[in-house]
Amino acid sequence: MQPSVIAIHEHVPLAPFTTLGLGGEARYFVECSSPDQVRAALTYGSDRRLPVYILGGGSNVVFPDGGFPGLVLRVTIGGLDYRDGPNPEVTAGAGVDWDTLVRGAVERGWTGIECLSGIPGTVGGTPIQNVGAYGQEIAETLMSVTCLDRTTLERKTFTTRECSFGYRDSRFKHEDRGRYVVLDVTLRLARDRAPRIRYAELRDAVARKTPIETVPPAEAGRLVREAVLALRRSKSMVLDPVDPNTRSAGSFFTNPVLSPAAFAKLEERWRAMEGPRSAIPTFAADGGVKVPAAWLVERAGFPKGYRRGGVGISSRHALALVNFGGTSTELLTLAESVRDGVEARFGVRLEFEPEVVG
Repeated sequence: MQPSVIAIHEHVPLAPFTTLGLGGEARYFVECSSPDQVRAALTYGSDRRLPVYILGGGSNVVFPDGGFPGLVLRVTIGGLDYRDGPNPEVTAGAGVDWDTLVRGAVERGWTGIECLSGIPGTVGGTPIQNVGAYGQEIAETLMSVTCLDRTTLERKTFTTRECSFGYRDSRFKHEDRGRYVVLDVTLRLARDRAPRIRYAELRDAVARKTPIETVPPAEAGRLVREAVLALRRSKSMVLDPVDPNTRSAGSFFTNPVLSPAAFAKLEERWRAMEGPRSAIPTFAADGGVKVPAAWLVERAGFPKGYRRGGVGISSRHALALVNFGGTSTELLTLAESVRDGVEARFGVRLEFEPEVVG
């Protein structure tokens, strides 16, 4: 078998490959459109003892200003296979644009991922992060993930159960962090089943257009997608080159899930500050209470539109840290300040959602 041909480039700026538009140069850079090319690139890196970073759509990563000293392997594996039936399925290559997959499913009248419309990035990142929005997450529809073991260069397929999904979490972020390269993902969706709307904000947005109970399930899925896209645009969470607020990595902090005891302490602190005037907003979560990180951020003194040097907080969404012509160092300094401010005021330590390289 002939080895796959790959084009290795040197000193490639990384900023254009990220939604933040930040980061220095990759010492080496390669794009891989097939599993064999991924194998060849990993072998190239291993033979030269280079650190290798796997890049997808660049929507959930912060590269340092100094760049990356090894090989950045950008996965561009394509392919979309929609299979109709009582329980329709779709298999997509890791390099496929995520929203393209969602749009295709909704256009076919299938439901299960319509609330995940407009999320930037590629398919390969969705199982790693257990991507979710408006009460829906990829774990609910994922059937399997095909990966390449970076050490053995062998293919391995994981079922949903084997992925160990949690809130914005999976085995690929913990015990197997950095071990696998996602090659493709298979989802099982539904037909003739109305979408489940769990968030009041989304329910209200849909109801303002058409009562969802009065339309067939396929049409209801389209209504939900349209409402989600409108909500995300209103918060600058859909990529738009003319909107400076979209030069972000989306939500920079995950919503903390607190144990009942930890939430009771948070309530005690809040009552001491505000008295009985307002309650802390919450959402149900497995094993605890989910508190909106945006609520904590703004009440810790970091409102929408806050600016510090060349970075700041989106004027439309308190969780989005935006590059207004700054640097990665500035952005991460702001992120640490926000996290420290929330912890000092509320005793809750926020977790970063994007991956900070190095």
